[in-house]
Amino acid sequence: MIEEHKRSQLPKTWIKKKEMADKKLKEEEERELLGTEYDRTKFLDIQADEAFRWERKQEKKKNMDTGFSSYEAATARQYDRLTKALEPDMEHYNKLKEQVGDDIFYANSNTITTGSVPKDDPKMVDKLVQDLEKQKEKRSKYSRRRTYDPDADVDFINERNSKFNKKLERFYGKYTQGIKDDLERGTAL
Repeated sequence: MIEEHKRSQLPKTWIKKKEMADKKLKEEEERELLGTEYDRTKFLDIQADEAFRWERKQEKKKNMDTGFSSYEAATARQYDRLTKALEPDMEHYNKLKEQVGDDIFYANSNTITTGSVPKDDPKMVDKLVQDLEKQKEKRSKYSRRRTYDPDADVDFINERNSKFNKKLERFYGKYTQGIKDDLERGTAL
């Protein structure tokens, strides 16, 4: 009776968690025994279609696209994407480094420049402008301006109230349709 009471006090998922923990322990013991041959022997016991399904599942885990999680993550993703597309001109870089010298090329807060800083290459400036234009064009596709419908009924006093009314309509519109129709016809209580 005491054992039964203890089991009833445990969480509902306790048995499943215990089975998973036992399975993991058994797997780790087998891995220690077999070493590098573990994966090979594991796949000998599994059917081919199950092995393919397992591999696809692992690939999906590796290539998971989290989408938008925060502005910081979005900025980091954009930075990574832009730096992958960047193709530096090492020849121009080394020539400029020799021309200017290490002190000005690797300037810090104590560096004094007396007009010896080289101008940017016009081709590189044009490339930067083109890249910024591409970003601007791509960004414009994502956020579109909602069209204003002048024929729609005005049931709001300001923009915030308009959004609230739309939300109410979306959630409760199907339940209040009959009342609205009665009000329109003038047959309300």
